[in-house]
Amino acid sequence: MGGTPHTTTGSATASATAVLRPHLSLVPEAPAPFEEPLPPEATDQWQDRALCAQTDPEAFFPEKGGSTREAKKICMGCEVRHECLEYALAHDERFGIWGGLSERERRRLKRGII
Repeated sequence: MGGTPHTTTGSATASATAVLRPHLSLVPEAPAPFEEPLPPEATDQWQDRALCAQTDPEAFFPEKGGSTREAKKICMGCEVRHECLEYALAHDERFGIWGGLSERERRRLKRGII
């Protein structure tokens, strides 16, 4: 038997793995394409549609003991009220009326009291 040396295109371990564990792959799957995070202005577009953006901000940040009735009334008619409330809860907003709720009401909501 002379001639050419024995050559293989893969290792014995690779061949055994393919036979014994056909669900495993030696070729890694391609990673998911890199997705850049959205810029803050793209995710905050709901704020441009908020009714409070068209009104006096002092109504939404009353002095201690001041009325929140007008701000809450505006919120109830706002198309982005839910996004606003989600934002306030996610960012732990501690002041003002957000999504129709005061800071105290948001705390109670987080605790499951409301």
